[in-house]
Amino acid sequence: MTQLYDRVALIGLGLIASSMAHAMRRGGLAGEIVGTARSAETREIAREIGLCDRVVDTAAEAVADADLVVLAIPVGAMEDMAREIGPHLKPGATVTDVGSVKRAVVDAVAPHVPEGVHFIPGHPLAGTEHSGPRSGFAELFENRFTILVPDGNTAMEPIERLTALWQGMGALVETMDVEHHDLVLAVTSHTPHLIAYTMVGVADDLRRVTDSEVIKYSAAGFRDFTRIAASDPTMWRDVFLNNKEATLEILGRFTEELFALQRAIRTGDGEQLFDYFTRTRAIRRGIVEAGQDTDVPNFGRPVKKP
Repeated sequence: MTQLYDRVALIGLGLIASSMAHAMRRGGLAGEIVGTARSAETREIAREIGLCDRVVDTAAEAVADADLVVLAIPVGAMEDMAREIGPHLKPGATVTDVGSVKRAVVDAVAPHVPEGVHFIPGHPLAGTEHSGPRSGFAELFENRFTILVPDGNTAMEPIERLTALWQGMGALVETMDVEHHDLVLAVTSHTPHLIAYTMVGVADDLRRVTDSEVIKYSAAGFRDFTRIAASDPTMWRDVFLNNKEATLEILGRFTEELFALQRAIRTGDGEQLFDYFTRTRAIRRGIVEAGQDTDVPNFGRPVKKP
């Protein structure tokens, strides 16, 4: 694998950034990886586990002479961070991010990126419910899509180099415009997360189902809601506040579909239910055929023998 950047600065050292560090090191994609985080505890853990070649205390120090700067922080913190690092960015450097919404990130970051620095927003569609510098692993991005959202004025060479980096880390790379990205993610990620949080909250409210029963019988589907709902609350708060319009649009459609299913159940319309479930089952098949999940029983989870 070819080294693509002499120095990469990771701002924020959670799941995505730590996985990038492992994947870049595995592929020899960066000469030096410098990291920083707001929390002194996070920086100390990163130093202890040798996550980066250097862990520094400030973002300004991290981005000094960096060829690539990755903003791996909550969307709500992007503007302040961009303002902080702007004066310290090297001419010709590339700035990217890994945020789950793009319009809000572009509006927050772009005004603070100096002339001669390339800003290429990005979003790796990969993750787990775990967070922090210990949670990363090099294989996180393998066969998962990363979406890049360059504007029409960005030169091709920085886009191609960033694309090659993500491909070197195992990702499938596509480009998209800002608004379309936010609508697609409202369908595929943001609204499902909101529904998962709601379902877990409903179970907590239904005191007729005891806590022990919720835990004991969660293999029936509730378990997967709890996995999603265990995700970082700061990140998801910022996602919903910053992708408001698209999420509300998809929630409106979801509500309409839910009312239609309620009516079918109430009136005993088995044919409508069967047709609906058949149609939605095909989407699951498409996801498996695209290599984005497995058709192994029990979602590929190991089964404990009694």
